[in-house]
Amino acid sequence: MKTYEITSLTNERVKAWTKLHQPKYRKESGQFLVEGEHLILEAEKAGLIDTLIGVKGVPHSFMCATMVEVTPEIMRKLCVTESNSDFVAVCSDRPHPASLGQRILLLDMLQDPGNVGTILRTAYSFGFESVVVSENSVDLTNEKVIRGSQGAIFHIPTVQADLQETIRQLKARHIPVIGTGLKNAVAFETLPLTSSVAFVLGNEGAGVRKEILDLCDTVVKIEMSAFESLNVAIAAGILCYRFRKP
Repeated sequence: MKTYEITSLTNERVKAWTKLHQPKYRKESGQFLVEGEHLILEAEKAGLIDTLIGVKGVPHSFMCATMVEVTPEIMRKLCVTESNSDFVAVCSDRPHPASLGQRILLLDMLQDPGNVGTILRTAYSFGFESVVVSENSVDLTNEKVIRGSQGAIFHIPTVQADLQETIRQLKARHIPVIGTGLKNAVAFETLPLTSSVAFVLGNEGAGVRKEILDLCDTVVKIEMSAFESLNVAIAAGILCYRFRKP
């Protein structure tokens, strides 16, 4: 492991890393920050770490090729959580997957990073092969998305794309596309259990857009004894569990 040391808060590399707190610079650079040992280990397993940054003198077991040792003051500047970590990793975006697989979640206009992170964790846990997020959804490199996913985002292919075009491509592959909603919907328990399925889940307040639902093969609802709808992350968990990979 190559090791370097930076002690100045005004160092150009520190300035560049700090800019990664902003979505604009994450998109331009194709990089993002990961904070905390557990998440860094998951990113390391996925081969996404470019540079490991750590407080000088703090022991670790990471195997990254390059490490930069910094002062506690620099680390506080790089961290966004209240309980500052001793380590931060600069990671590269995952390459676009060659295939979305057979079990897919499509997320339409989701805005809450905690919901998206939880959905990624759930989808990965139950064997779904990819998650496609609409272009107007929350930024996938948002720190709360990464934390909410508990590192699943590093392992399950996750892309931001035009959902209408994605649905057309899935239907061309004969993968059933199932929307979720309340109007003209059937109970999801009536769906046959198949090895190929794509579920569409919608915005926390407005649900799935009509133009997206119109492209779906059918629309399902989760029947309940009280209230009309569930939190979108909980709904995703129920659907993923029923159609989990054996």
